[in-house]
Formats: sequence, C-alpha cells, structure tokens
Amino acid sequence: MTPGSNGASTPEDDDPFGYLYADGQARGAQPPSGGYGYPNAVNRVRAVGERKYGQQAAQAPQQPGQTAAYGQVPQQAGYGQPNAHYQAPETTPGGAPTTRQAAHGGGGRGRGPNTKGLLIGAIAVVAAVVIGISVAMLGGDDSENTGGDTGASSAPSADGSAEPSQSSSEKANDDADAELPKIDAKALLFGGGTTTASDIPGAKADGGVYVTGFNTPGASVTWNVNGIPKKGSYRLYVNYGIPGKNADATLTINGTAQTRPLNMKNFANSPEGDYEKGWQSTWASVQLNKGTNTIKISCEQGNQCDFNLDQVYLAKP
Repeated sequence: MTPGSNGASTPEDDDPFGYLYADGQARGAQPPSGGYGYPNAVNRVRAVGERKYGQQAAQAPQQPGQTAAYGQVPQQAGYGQPNAHYQAPETTPGGAPTTRQAAHGGGGRGRGPNTKGLLIGAIAVVAAVVIGISVAMLGGDDSENTGGDTGASSAPSADGSAEPSQSSSEKANDDADAELPKIDAKALLFGGGTTTASDIPGAKADGGVYVTGFNTPGASVTWNVNGIPKKGSYRLYVNYGIPGKNADATLTINGTAQTRPLNMKNFANSPEGDYEKGWQSTWASVQLNKGTNTIKISCEQGNQCDFNLDQVYLAKP
C-alpha cells in the first residue's frame, strides 16, 4: 500500500456515510445494503406482510450484559407492537414479583378502594355533628326558659299538683284592667239638705232616682271610695242634669278642695228651664291614693248650684 492510501478495508472506510463524499467513493465506499445506514445491521428490509405479530426475530436476542457490536442497533418493535426480545422479569427465576395481584377468587381485575365504605363513614360523621348541634341548641333553649323567668313560681296545691303564681307585672296589669268603682248618687252620703227625687225622667241611676237640693250653700254628697289599685291620676265622671244653663260645684279630694271647680256646663245646649233634656256628663282629673279615698261634691260660695246629681264613677285617664 502506498502512503496516504491504506486500502478500502481500513477502519475509516467503516464510515456509514462515506459513500456520500467523493473521496469515499474513490476509495470504493458503497451504500449499505441493509439497515438504516449501518453496515451489517440486523434490521433488514422485508416485504409487507412477511413478518407477523408474535414471530421471533431470526437473530438471537441479546443476552443480559452483552453489548451491541459497533455499528449495530438492537431490533425494536414497531409502535404499538410488543418487543419480541423483551422478557418480563417476573417470568425469570428470582425475578421481581408482580405489583398487581389478581383478585381473590380468580378475578382478572384488582380490588379498588372501598369508596362505598368511605361514603358511609362520611355520612355518619355529618349526621353525628348535626345531632350534636341540635341537642346543644335544644338544651340552651331549655336552660333559658327555666332560668330566665323569675316572675312566676310554682307551689303545690291541695291535691298535690303545682300551680304557677302570678308575677308582679301580671298582677299590676290585672289591677290596671280591673273595673274601677261606680255608684249611684242616691247611695252617697248626703249633707247640707240634699235629698233624693225621681220626678224628672232621664236619670240613669237605678229606678231613675237622683239627688237634688244643691242650691243651698253647704249642700253636698260624699263618696268613700274603696279599692283604688294604685296611687296616681284618675278621671272622676259625673252624670248631672241642669235646666238649660251652666252650673258648677266644689270638688274636695281627701279633705283638700280643688282649685278648679267641677264644670257642669250646658254642653248639650238644652233649652233653658227644661230639666228633662238637660241630662249630661262631665269629668275632672283627680289624684287618688291606693286603697280608700274620700270624694266630696258640694255647693260653696261662688258656685252656680242649680243641678241634679245622677251617677258618679272613676276611670283611668
């Protein structure tokens, strides 16, 4: 061999792409006859349908630990095809165990997570929480109801059963709603020449009986009223009859004369001299004590006392 030319069988001629260059062609490099650009490659071109799925390649499989020769590429299976050279490690003696075991009883699929059991457990936890909250709320309401109402207490009755007593506020309401005293004038205490009569129709008192004779100074009627529920202001209503002209009287409460007289004006504008059409009503504000009080209606100096007295009663303002 001459210098600079070592022949066509030198290692540099192993260049799989030498046939692409002019100097390589001059030295006799040829395109590979099989494989993808590698001489002596085991991957040979076959006619369509020559190799079938599952057949073993003609070349012996590469043994474990054996490296491929320079210029050779291990045969690979096509996309989606099993590799004929692959052998699962669990099929060899001492190989790795399978990571997925068949279901007990011969089933082909593994047992999945027990989602049904988890769902039942979650529902049970939620139900327990809801029940606990409900019990706590009911217990709070009971404690408030039993501890908050201090106005009513229970005491055993004669037959052994407990009966609630009235609270102070309930008693006050009952006292305020109780009917206040009312009296016919004929039942009052007379003084100074007053007397009863019934010849003028229209009086509301029982039997049409009224009190007359107030035209004399000092004439009076006194009402010792009982059962006033509490101290305070009340209205004293008086039914009276006049002969179509204004009248008035002195009002005394518990021994103290009121500065303003009891006004018995002709509010109905009844004709003068007609007692029968002159029956009317008036009222005055009075301050009373709880329990018993004395109310006096009298004719004093300066009063116009031409009137008859029918009924007297109290009411809340």
